[in-house]
Amino acid sequence: MYKHILVPTDGSELSQKAIAAAVGLAKSLDARITGVYATPEYMPPLDSMFPAYAMPSREEFEKQAAVESDLALKPLKDACIAAGVSCDTHHGTNNRAYQLILATAKERVCDLIVMASHGRGGLGALLLGSETQKVLTHGQVPVLVVR
Repeated sequence: MYKHILVPTDGSELSQKAIAAAVGLAKSLDARITGVYATPEYMPPLDSMFPAYAMPSREEFEKQAAVESDLALKPLKDACIAAGVSCDTHHGTNNRAYQLILATAKERVCDLIVMASHGRGGLGALLLGSETQKVLTHGQVPVLVVR
């Protein structure tokens, strides 16, 4: 059935539910997992009204993004190790996380995406958008949504 599961995570408590579901499924199917974490692109200071020292340099931004990625992906790695499931991770930069998720699924030849949904509806979904909804709309890979 499914042999390679992509698990996007943002490090949230809800993502932990998706991780648990994905690891359990991967173990039962003898599948492997790739975790993905998206960081927004670096935006250099554009306005001299803000002191330059208040804005991180590109290097500082990338260093902090790597730390955040490691923290967000650690629970997935730990769960996979505990369950004996093969796991790889990917940290990418994209202002539209759904694009990174779909590109990673394609590049890594994943046949299932397991991700959380915050369940925002109405105005919240309109203003904030839903990465899960965008993955469902724009992707070709089956998606298991965990709430």
